[in-house]
Amino acid sequence: MAEIVGAYFTSHVPAIGGAIHRGAQEEPYWKPFFDGFPKVREWLAEVKPDVAVCFSNDHGLNFFLDKMPTFAVGAAEQYSNADEGWGLPIYKTMQGHAPLSWHIIEQIVEDEFDPVTCQDMLVDHALSIPFELAWPGAEEWPVRVVPIGINTVQHPLPSARRCLALGRSVHRALQSWQGAERIVIIGTGGLSHQLDGERAGFLNRDYDMFCLDNLASDPDVLTRDSIHEMVRMAGTQGVEVLNWIAARGALGPTAREIHRNYHIPISNTAAATLLLETA
Repeated sequence: MAEIVGAYFTSHVPAIGGAIHRGAQEEPYWKPFFDGFPKVREWLAEVKPDVAVCFSNDHGLNFFLDKMPTFAVGAAEQYSNADEGWGLPIYKTMQGHAPLSWHIIEQIVEDEFDPVTCQDMLVDHALSIPFELAWPGAEEWPVRVVPIGINTVQHPLPSARRCLALGRSVHRALQSWQGAERIVIIGTGGLSHQLDGERAGFLNRDYDMFCLDNLASDPDVLTRDSIHEMVRMAGTQGVEVLNWIAARGALGPTAREIHRNYHIPISNTAAATLLLETA
């Protein structure tokens, strides 16, 4: 039977990829953020996951404003990266786990979710950068992936309650999977930030701390606010915390925090990293 070894959450700001590409990790602007990752790498080396079930949001490689699914699940044998226009290198192709993807899809459809199933799918910086942070210098990624996309871009957006329920449905699928894989859950995005409009540059440390303090112990409290209230508190792009909430649901009913890092700002974003284990 498969084992969920824990969950890794981090920001995925494209500028992080630029800092990695330039070798700027020790520069004063970047060092407080990158100092959060030795523990992540040590933990991953210890738990040795085989598969990563990843919750993120697409930034235009697969979907745009004219076609934006609320939820999308990759069911491909591999996932390539492509040029997004950020000046970043093309990252390594990720190997998929199509049988597990279909098992998850069947469970979440049974639980009355209606995902778009993608047998051909690209991955963007929302996964490539978190993988580069976790496994720097790897010749190939050490895990196969099941990517799950959540709409955090085009309104109407799914509620936090709905995203947590999606994650819990994924957890049920993982519990019933008969393989022997060791599975890590990954959630990427945010935290608070707004990149455009009158509130461009908006950050909310208090709301970020509320999310970080409650994600392990009481994720349901993060669902108490409407999506519009979450936009007000976290910023237009800060609703990427929905990815974290869904990933927390996939981890299981109880969890404990083993590592946290928080730094502001990184490219006008509150950047955070968190490790949770099942408790």
